[in-house]
Amino acid sequence: MDFLRITSVIFICGVLLKFPAKVTAGDIVHDDDLAPKKPGCENDFVLVKVQTWINGEEDAEFVGVGARFGTTIVSKEKNAQQTPLTLSDPRDCCKPPRKKLSGEVVMVDRGHCKFTTKANNAEAAGASAILIVNNQKELYKMVCDPGETDLDIHIPAVMLPQDAGITLNKMLLNGSSVTVQLYSPKRPVVDIAEVFLWLMAVGTILCGSYWSAWSAREAAIEQDKLLKDASEKELPNFGTGDSSTVMDINMISAVLFVVVASCFLIVLYKLMRFTWFFEILVVLFCIGGVEGLQTCLVALLARWFKRTGQLYIKVPIFGAVSYLTLAVSPFCITFAVVWAVYRNSSFGWIGQDILGIALIITVLQIVRIPNLKVGSVLLGCAFIYDIFWVFASQSLFHESVMIVVARGDKSGEDGIPMLLKIPRLFDPWGGYSIIGFGDILLPGLLVAFSLRHYKRSRTLITELLFIFGCQQNLFLSRYDWLAKKNLRAGYFLWAMIAYGLGLLITYVALNLMDGHGQPALLYIVPFTLGTFLMLGRKRGDLKILWTKGEPERVCPHVCLESIEESNREG
Repeated sequence: MDFLRITSVIFICGVLLKFPAKVTAGDIVHDDDLAPKKPGCENDFVLVKVQTWINGEEDAEFVGVGARFGTTIVSKEKNAQQTPLTLSDPRDCCKPPRKKLSGEVVMVDRGHCKFTTKANNAEAAGASAILIVNNQKELYKMVCDPGETDLDIHIPAVMLPQDAGITLNKMLLNGSSVTVQLYSPKRPVVDIAEVFLWLMAVGTILCGSYWSAWSAREAAIEQDKLLKDASEKELPNFGTGDSSTVMDINMISAVLFVVVASCFLIVLYKLMRFTWFFEILVVLFCIGGVEGLQTCLVALLARWFKRTGQLYIKVPIFGAVSYLTLAVSPFCITFAVVWAVYRNSSFGWIGQDILGIALIITVLQIVRIPNLKVGSVLLGCAFIYDIFWVFASQSLFHESVMIVVARGDKSGEDGIPMLLKIPRLFDPWGGYSIIGFGDILLPGLLVAFSLRHYKRSRTLITELLFIFGCQQNLFLSRYDWLAKKNLRAGYFLWAMIAYGLGLLITYVALNLMDGHGQPALLYIVPFTLGTFLMLGRKRGDLKILWTKGEPERVCPHVCLESIEESNREG
């Protein structure tokens, strides 16, 4: 367990690093306020599929982006016609083509004149559409200059990335017959992937919270047994019942979160284009994933093989290690290695999600918020951090740093590993819906904290259980569990509902913004923290929750003396 704690501390910077919930495909499809509209130049930027046929056989499909000007492109594939593709002469189409065209799609190079000039020359020559090849691998938004007036363009214009242009150019120069089909399918309003991602996030917090509370409950029961067997003079001095496996977040670490996470994010932004650095991230993720998966599996198997789980062997460096840990470690390591090798395959996301969920659940079981004050500072700092690096960073870096990092731009990889993702199943553009670890872990710490606090009713049952159950630093109110206390009287149910609603609103905003990355904590923090604060104030528990995090309790023998004295007076 000591090794797990050390690994968690090392990896915590990466885990707490927040990434926005977003869609990775089609991010350029939107209305851009920085590219003003004017009559004849008021199209929205849309992605365009360019399906090709080589000598009558279906070949590669490329993706381009439509221009602000020109006619709109059909959205349904069945309405798009196959049209021959030809090269412009001159190649940049800054002057009218030397030969007349009869409805072909003309491909031209970017540069030396305005986009609208190219489109007007192509239309005058008889082209049915124009494909402009960018001089870079990225797509570029084709807009109009403020003073342009010749915008009566009646053919669609599409920008293609450089690699697509090179491929098509080779085919045409080889004398092959190339035909293309241009269409821009619309993305569904809601994809089932978002539903599954929502369930994964909520389920992860639910499992992590209950495991954290259950572990603390078992530790408390063990202390009760020791207290019961010990004489009053020999009462042991217990601290935190689970201090060996739990790390409390303090105010300093909550504030430093913004500094550490911001520094780590900038390092990722600057270095992720290097293959060696990205491989280091993968190795770190595998280490954390192996520890998380191993811890979860050992905890489950220990329920079935109790005797084996209590047998330990001393291993150099690692110390005492259970036989169960030794048994499952090879499987966990093999699983992580296989994922690392095949992480870019169509099924790589499954392994990444398994490792990520196991890691988050393990961290929720180890790390805790001691009181609401620390939780408010932590989530408040994360709230500011999230908004700044998604929105405000654009003014400093000319792009959203967090979205660039989450998307894996310039890395040659399909996003970084520190997030959960599911492929968009019914989206014609493909891509993934993703959510960062921080969107689950940070609110999850508050939800796990809420599981330890229910409003109590003083009944005979609770008095009796209190006698045998009160002790120092008991996270979970065991008598509420044993008495099957209604969850509506507590905080956990409402905190879970608040988190689910906050994440749901995030996806609503995501779809309203045409797939633009959204800072999930912008919506989740007000829902979860606001619900906790309002309920605490209404029930009169806010002062205790804010400062101490749990009701004051005295030792069982003191409880017993107090009740016996009360009975004598009665």
